[in-house]
Amino acid sequence: MLRLLKHDNIVLTPPRLNDAPHIVPLLSDERVYTWLSSVPHPYSLEDALWWLNRVIPHSDAILALLDASKDNPEKITVDRPPVQIIRELKDDGSDVFLGDLTLDLAGQWWELEGTGLVSQPEKPLRGEQPDIWTIGDYLAPSHHRRGIMSDALTTLLTQWAIPRMGVQKMVVTTLKGNEGSVGVFKKCGCVFRKTIEDAIEVRGERKGVHVLEWNLQEYNGCL
Repeated sequence: MLRLLKHDNIVLTPPRLNDAPHIVPLLSDERVYTWLSSVPHPYSLEDALWWLNRVIPHSDAILALLDASKDNPEKITVDRPPVQIIRELKDDGSDVFLGDLTLDLAGQWWELEGTGLVSQPEKPLRGEQPDIWTIGDYLAPSHHRRGIMSDALTTLLTQWAIPRMGVQKMVVTTLKGNEGSVGVFKKCGCVFRKTIEDAIEVRGERKGVHVLEWNLQEYNGCL
């Protein structure tokens, strides 16, 4: 569990299989799925279970690696965060599923533009040329405009991605018109690069994207 820096009742945790029924209503909400390029509509329980069965093994593997190295005096470097689910802690000890914050290697052509790469390997290389990472996220509309997502991203970057993964560069994408996400990324040090029209097909319709870039050398934390 990773507690947010500014919202001490919000945490990032590993995904759980019993998250599935909580994911469905959020990813069926037009205030959420409209801005997510890879989410099918309508969104079903089977869709949620498919996604969880895909991501849980990655999280479990990282947690097992961390546990095996807990007696190592030097912190090991890992390939991905073991936490990505945003939850609100309640006074009675329960928690509420609020959304997802995924950090992954970038793969879209515009994210790799200028590098000479057409793809990246499944695992980071950490070579002379920095790996390019990207962000996927969504948050329950009930918790929009509270600074939660920018806090979550800052926490993930400063407490995990930079020190434990060696993240140095990100290129992030939002669908055209998603000014809320653009604002979150800018607040966390991303610089607007450009808008690309008709870049991607989303549920049968061509959509434009906004592209922003983040570099560790220019990062001073969230404003």
